[in-house]
Amino acid sequence: MKKKLYADNITHLLDQIVQVWEKGGFPLCSEICSSAVAYFAVVLFSRFRVPVLLVTGTTTEAESIAREIDEWISAEMGKELASEGSSVLVFPSWDVVPGEGQLPDSETVGRRLATLLSLSEGQVPSNAEGQLRKETQPKVRFICSPVSALVQKTYSLGALVPRSKMIRVGDELDPVGFLDWAVAYGYEVVGKVTQRGEIARKGGVLDVWPLSSAQPIRIEFFGNIIESIRAFDSLTQLSTGKLGSIWVPPAGELAFLRECAQEIEKKDGSDRAVSFIENLPSETVVLFVEPHRLKEHLDGYVRGVSPGDIAHFSPEALFSHFRVGTHKVGFVSELPGHLGVDGLHSWIKSEVNLEIEVVRFGIDSLEAYRPIRSGGIPPEVETAQRREFFHQLARWQRQGYTVRVFCSSEVEARRFEELWDEYIPLGFSVENGALVGVKPEPERGTLSGGFVWHDLKLVVVTDNEIFGRRRPITRRETCRHVLETSATFADLDLSELEVGDLVVHATYGIGKFVGLETVCRGSKPQDVTPTGETEYIVIEYAPRRSGDSPPKLYVPLSQAHLVSRYVGFRGSRVKLNTLGSKRWAKTRAQVERAVMDLASELLMIQAARMAHQGYAFGPDTPWQRELEGMFPYEETPDQLKAILETKADMEKPRPMDRLICGDVGFGKTEVAIRAAFKAVMDGKQVAVLAPTTVLAQQHYNTFRERMAPFPVSIELLSRFRSKKEQLEVIERLGRGAVDIVIGTHRLLQDDVIFKDLGLVIIDEEQRFGVVHKEKLKKLRFTVDVLTMTATPIPRTMYLALCGLRDISVIQTPPQNRLPVETFVIEQDDELIRKAILRELMRGGQVFYLHNRVNSIYQKAEYLKKLVPEARLVVAHGQMPSAQLERNMALFVDGKADVLLCTTIIENGIDIPRANTIIIDGAHKFGLSQLYQLRGRVGRYTHQAYAYLVLPRHAMLLRNVRQRISTIRQFSSLGSGFKVALRDLEIRGAGNILGREQSGHIAAVGFDLYCKLLKQAVETLRGKPVVTQPQVEVRFDFLALGPLPEGDTRVPAFLPPAYIPDIQQRIEIYRKLGQVDSLETLDALKRELEDRFGPMPEPVKLLFLVEELKVLAGDRQVNVLKVESNKLMISRRGEMIMSNGRFPRLRSNTVLGKLREIKRFLLRIPTQQPAGVESMPSHMPIREWSSTDVTSDDHAQSFSP
Repeated sequence: MKKKLYADNITHLLDQIVQVWEKGGFPLCSEICSSAVAYFAVVLFSRFRVPVLLVTGTTTEAESIAREIDEWISAEMGKELASEGSSVLVFPSWDVVPGEGQLPDSETVGRRLATLLSLSEGQVPSNAEGQLRKETQPKVRFICSPVSALVQKTYSLGALVPRSKMIRVGDELDPVGFLDWAVAYGYEVVGKVTQRGEIARKGGVLDVWPLSSAQPIRIEFFGNIIESIRAFDSLTQLSTGKLGSIWVPPAGELAFLRECAQEIEKKDGSDRAVSFIENLPSETVVLFVEPHRLKEHLDGYVRGVSPGDIAHFSPEALFSHFRVGTHKVGFVSELPGHLGVDGLHSWIKSEVNLEIEVVRFGIDSLEAYRPIRSGGIPPEVETAQRREFFHQLARWQRQGYTVRVFCSSEVEARRFEELWDEYIPLGFSVENGALVGVKPEPERGTLSGGFVWHDLKLVVVTDNEIFGRRRPITRRETCRHVLETSATFADLDLSELEVGDLVVHATYGIGKFVGLETVCRGSKPQDVTPTGETEYIVIEYAPRRSGDSPPKLYVPLSQAHLVSRYVGFRGSRVKLNTLGSKRWAKTRAQVERAVMDLASELLMIQAARMAHQGYAFGPDTPWQRELEGMFPYEETPDQLKAILETKADMEKPRPMDRLICGDVGFGKTEVAIRAAFKAVMDGKQVAVLAPTTVLAQQHYNTFRERMAPFPVSIELLSRFRSKKEQLEVIERLGRGAVDIVIGTHRLLQDDVIFKDLGLVIIDEEQRFGVVHKEKLKKLRFTVDVLTMTATPIPRTMYLALCGLRDISVIQTPPQNRLPVETFVIEQDDELIRKAILRELMRGGQVFYLHNRVNSIYQKAEYLKKLVPEARLVVAHGQMPSAQLERNMALFVDGKADVLLCTTIIENGIDIPRANTIIIDGAHKFGLSQLYQLRGRVGRYTHQAYAYLVLPRHAMLLRNVRQRISTIRQFSSLGSGFKVALRDLEIRGAGNILGREQSGHIAAVGFDLYCKLLKQAVETLRGKPVVTQPQVEVRFDFLALGPLPEGDTRVPAFLPPAYIPDIQQRIEIYRKLGQVDSLETLDALKRELEDRFGPMPEPVKLLFLVEELKVLAGDRQVNVLKVESNKLMISRRGEMIMSNGRFPRLRSNTVLGKLREIKRFLLRIPTQQPAGVESMPSHMPIREWSSTDVTSDDHAQSFSP
């Protein structure tokens, strides 16, 4: 039975707070530990029934408290507040340093506007002047905000609501007028909406990403009536759900603040810039959390505010407002009363005279009681500490305390119950008329830590105390679902191509990209601009004779799928092909013969490995399912696929050798954890290899965290352990007392002997040396091996793309992940200082990478002078192990702000608060290395920043310029594969599989080479390789493009009015060119209707022609031709006749003719399986009957 939220024995404390407010004073609620602040806020709301604002030092702290309040609402007042529509909001601070000249991140501004709109709920403009009337009270109950946000000016509700649009299904809205309004209020018109603050019009569809919305919005019109509102995914551009209405606020605050600075204000004062405080409902309780620390944050922030700044108030104005305002202001501190008062007086009395009275609550954390988990503590000591902690809980029960236990999963709850039964003996006596010693019933919830409130006789225990761990609060999040596509790394993207780049045309070979050209209407137009001109991709080829001008190939946009980027060698070594010559065909044939020999050799090697007998692991155990159920996020589709593929490989009686390729922070480690746990459940030992000591420590912490509720022995073997500790771990490994050992190359030394090794997990294998790789290669023939990488080396990628290596690619970014914003700068002290201060201001941490050990301490002195307010620690591979471990622990625990380090942090380091990295001497790093380093930040929901610091003139070096421009270009999520291939392109294909094969790669390009090798592998494996023939379509009644003047044919194409953006038209034409089944074509049709609205007639006809191509390709038909209603079909050079004659089309409409052709194709048998004789091409088809013509031949629409 739950105790009610607050009991009579603390009512006097709450009454004291009221008395202080009634006297005009300000209560200081002292001795409230940080883990109890959220619960205390919920208690206050339960008592006073007014909104509560909690003011914290940073946005990160505000978000953490908001999540905990959410958990307490669910646990305590879920049904009660659900009926009232309660919500917990965060009003973040701009993530820029005052005076920096940078604009705040659009997501931050959006969250601010979303909070303001939530406060304005029920307030709508009642007249043209925008005056407000209240319909209902706002439903906001809790708001969390950093103190710096309160001195930043923003909209008043009276100014924001009239400047925003409420869009509802069924409303009348002029699309053009709305577009003009959006542009006037800061939205940017683009071809495709991918970021907040963008808008795109596509016929009867408007895509817009309101700053206040988590997802972009698609508005579909029927005339001027809003027919539907849908959220859509910015990556796939596909709809994810329907909405009834949506607020669209202005695209920022700066324009409004400038307007106010010019004194364009209404007389009633409603249309002005205000502090966020002024937008709060009257009687709101405002609690300043840890005021002694808020002063430091606020002083550091306002130091950069210049006099007369249009975007900020002075702190004096903030506190003056509290004296005259209607809000109830108080302070919350973990310090004893007198210390808290001293800190407050030093801050507030300097601003304004406030009367402060202490109200002591005495809510203590469980830090003094909790078990400690550390790598240096023996397991038996950990067990003894946990037993004592459980006995303390039982003692509190005997003293009449209510013990409430919160676990984040059912698995942890069950494990708590098992531990209670194990540690607490039965037979407690009845004391004071109540049965004590009863096992507490665990509740579901994720809290940062527990506490004990002695006056309330309440103990709150979390799984962090139970299992002796520390972790940030997380909530189960939904992934972003990415639609699988047949696109490859070399697909044509005009935005990535520069004039002079090499491309490959499937028919004509290697040429040079010249650009896009528009040509006036000709006899064979394929795509036109709105002015009636045709657009072509222009490729330049080598001239036939010396001295001739290079010929150009004009490729219509509808054939863009035939063109791909050339990846192989750059520079003069690549010879352009000649139009009309046979060299390209001969080269391709030569490469096809070579790859057949190579495929045979590689398959023999693979067969030899598969011939070895391995261990077949059993099916998943109940504990395996429990571990997987504890994962705090929803698995992404391809992450789940990788997990299933890995476990399926482990259950086969041959050694597994699987590569997990996924971008930084995309969830590769979770795949490894589940595989390791599966091996342990089968009685096998697991070795996890990491290239650096720091990464090994990170994996050690992560594995222990995830497996804490289970009796799994996990140890670390690296130089972070003393010689004695290492020998103890090795001895325990030999007798099977260690289940999982995590370490560096130390694990590969001869003295490390396992009792029963079953699985080896290798993180970033390319970072190990040659000797280590040879030992790993031998392991692959005896045990299961799982390898993880973010940027695969060319050889690994090559084998995987060709189907010769088992690979699982994780390419779905986690929900709300933002790309890292990358800046390339010269050494600039002021800019570096502001970059560090910006991160510190929002409660974050900074990596400063300086890869020179001999000068790293001079750099430390430089940074201490540059940013004296930052706490700095140094980490590099040559420092003593104990000091390195201590410094890393300080940074991981948030007790240091800046980590000055070498590339020791390159792989796998995952620190949520670290969201800025400064790379000193970035020109000295390779492309993949820069990508890995940048991946150390931006692993959570905050906007992250990477600064590449270069010396003067470094960008003049060609290779440096290529690497730096590439790392800036590929800043989108999931670019690791592209970065690896561009690295290959910059450095040249090199000796991937020998000098001869590198020559073949150079001859045809990496993309085509991989396709040919894959076909050779499939052929040698005995699988039929069915290639869709290029079907030539020539209908005298249909033009595959818009019509020249005087042409009477009907057009079938993608009109620019339907898809205005040229890159998106190329994308759709490419997808059409890659369609190989009717199912794929139907999916593409649904995608177009979702993204661009109902298809106009030319697009419908184009899709029906593509359907005919698919049907013809299935039947190995090469040519579909209609002249004067005669249907001529050619297969393998022979005509298909009907009783010795060409079939005649009887319909008078284009749609009817196309349907007749479709029915005729359906009567031709499809390609037969290998070994089955197919119908001869000349075999007559039955007589074409007039009854085959349906009665709807004259219909004007169709559904492919």
